Amino acid sequence: MPDYPINHHLYTLLWNKYRPAIVKLMADALEKPQEYKFQPHEFKDVNPKEKGGYSFTMEVYKGKPQNNIKGSVVAQDLLLILQKSPRALELFNTAKFEFVLDKQFVLSVSQEPVAEEIEEEAPIAQQEEAEVTEDVAESETTESTGQEEAAEENSEEPTVEEEETEEKEG
Repeated sequence: MPDYPINHHLYTLLWNKYRPAIVKLMADALEKPQEYKFQPHEFKDVNPKEKGGYSFTMEVYKGKPQNNIKGSVVAQDLLLILQKSPRALELFNTAKFEFVLDKQFVLSVSQEPVAEEIEEEAPIAQQEEAEVTEDVAESETTESTGQEEAAEENSEEPTVEEEETEEKEG
C-alpha cells in the first residue's frame, strides 16, 4: 500500500467507486430510509490503522455538513465525492440528508424535513390566526355597537316608571 501524505483524501477512491449507488440511495431515501452493506475489508485495505474507527454520522443540507465531521476522514471524503455529483447536489437542495456508517459497515441514508419548509408554513398559520383575530374583533365590535344602540334606544323610550308617573300626572 502506498504511503499517502497526511492531507491526501484516502477514502475518495472508495467512495467514488460507490458514488452512483449512494446517489441512488439518496434519491430512494426521499421515499423511505435506505441501507447499503459494505465489505469491511474495503475500508481496512485503505487504512488499516484508522484510529477513530470508520463509523460516522453526517447530516448534509445544500451540500454542506450540518454537524461536525472534522473527526472523521471517512465522512469528509464521502462529502467531497458527493459534492462532485450534480445529482447529489440537486438532492441536497431538496432535503436534509443523514448518512450513518455503523461499525458493521452498513451505510444508512435517510432524509429529514427541512426547517425552512416549516418556517414557510408559519406565516400561513400566522395569517390564519390574524384572520381569526380580525373576525373576533369584528364580532366584538358588532356586539358592542349593538349594545350601544340598544342603550340609546332605551334612553329615548320612557321607562315603565316614567310612564306611570306621566299617567298619574296627566
